[in-house]
Amino acid sequence: MASHLQQQLAVLAGPDYPALLRNLQRGIEKESLRITPEGRLAQTPHPVALGSPLTHSAITTDYSEALLEFITPVSTGIDDSLDTLADIHSFVYRHLDNELLWSASMPCIVNGDDSIPVALYGSSNVARMKTVYRYGLGHRYGRLMQTIAGIHYNFSLPEAYWQRAWEDAGSPGERRDYITERYLGLIRNFRRWSWLLIYLFGASPAVCSSFLRGREDHGLEPFDTAGKTLHRPWGTALRMGGLGYNSEAQKGLNVCYNSLDSYIHTLREAILQPHKAYRAFGNGRDGDYQQLNDSLLQIENEFYSTIRPKRVTRSGETPLNALHRAGIEYIEVRCIDVNPFLPVGIDAEQIRFLDCFLLYCMLEESPACEETEKALQASNLEKVVNQGREPGLELDTPEGPRSLQALAEELLQRMTGIADLLDTAHGGKAYHAALNAQRSKVADAELTPSARVLREMREADLPFFRLAMGYSERWAAHFRQRGLSPEAERAYAAEASRSLAAQRAVEADDQCNFEDYLAAYYAQYRAL
Repeated sequence: MASHLQQQLAVLAGPDYPALLRNLQRGIEKESLRITPEGRLAQTPHPVALGSPLTHSAITTDYSEALLEFITPVSTGIDDSLDTLADIHSFVYRHLDNELLWSASMPCIVNGDDSIPVALYGSSNVARMKTVYRYGLGHRYGRLMQTIAGIHYNFSLPEAYWQRAWEDAGSPGERRDYITERYLGLIRNFRRWSWLLIYLFGASPAVCSSFLRGREDHGLEPFDTAGKTLHRPWGTALRMGGLGYNSEAQKGLNVCYNSLDSYIHTLREAILQPHKAYRAFGNGRDGDYQQLNDSLLQIENEFYSTIRPKRVTRSGETPLNALHRAGIEYIEVRCIDVNPFLPVGIDAEQIRFLDCFLLYCMLEESPACEETEKALQASNLEKVVNQGREPGLELDTPEGPRSLQALAEELLQRMTGIADLLDTAHGGKAYHAALNAQRSKVADAELTPSARVLREMREADLPFFRLAMGYSERWAAHFRQRGLSPEAERAYAAEASRSLAAQRAVEADDQCNFEDYLAAYYAQYRAL
């Protein structure tokens, strides 16, 4: 009897599906710190020539004023997305003066929380909300966390695919509910196997010691006798472990992806219920806003996960209300490190593998997740973050411990049929090549980006800061010399001007004070 995956692959091999698979939809969000020529965090405000970070469609900031975020539009072309991302880098470098973009996920030299400027977005209510939220994060987790960068990969299948798949499944229930359930299945499987992405693409096994100055509980080892670098000898992606956005308080947050209602309810309660540990921070009394609220979560984005269900929101709408209104529209993968060895931090080979991996997560059988399995998933993720390249490392499975290498080889083998379908859809063997490249990394951990980081540091006798600084300077020269078409130059300049005008319009259009604005925003959660 054919397995669930084999049945799904047989359906996708039918007429029309290859054309639909050519139209997978992707978007990339890439973060980069602005730094001085000396490699310190930039203290300058967001460059006006880049437009308004509140309203610009492609260039904004994340947690810190110095943490730029570049956003590509939804596209069905991998090369188109990467070319757009490169164009954004080229345009930005034309307006950075002597500053550079940091090439790694873990930050440059930092000098404590006071050296990290919080992102500013203007004087409107929505702008103030964004900044106050970031102040709240700083109080709860420390501002140092606001200098960690990553890549978010947004993924969805086209409407025509869902219409065909829903009909082939017998048109069960509402189509939007069918789509939501399929995406939830993808998310559950992703959480089962996301450790594989951490192993294959993790690029943060080391960190500048300035990041951990004054902390003794980090568990890292000195890399050099001077103590300039701390690392995990077998580590892969330290930003996904205890050095990233982690909270003892959130460990009790039992978020479930077995149903959308359960997911929404759990996050809603965490947003609305006060949390004793956060009462000490200003929460609006006498106009002192040091956080948006004193709940476990200020808003749903504060819940940090390796993957999120998403829907484009309407103006002023909360993400949870958007999901409740119309279901899941796409998913956002949040566990990808910036690869310092690549100009934009990601390449086509990695994207093709992500496509294979995400389709596998969606097509494979995805049983409901229970508490025991959640604990197992968390344990496996922590192991791979901290010691993923250790020879003989074993991960936990419901059937007992198994070697990471055996589990990874098995997963990659089961993705072969998906690579077949995608290569048939696009022509050529690029998806098989991407899959084989990951097989090579499983066979030889020295081929992983995390191993390369430590190897190059060791061979050149460089601390992490110097290695990342060297690549930052290399890519700065690359993008300053790279051509940018007159059309692209004009388009980004026009968008910068439009965004500044849009910010002024938002500020002029405010009809209420900040207190009332927040009350109306949170009323949406209470109405769920």
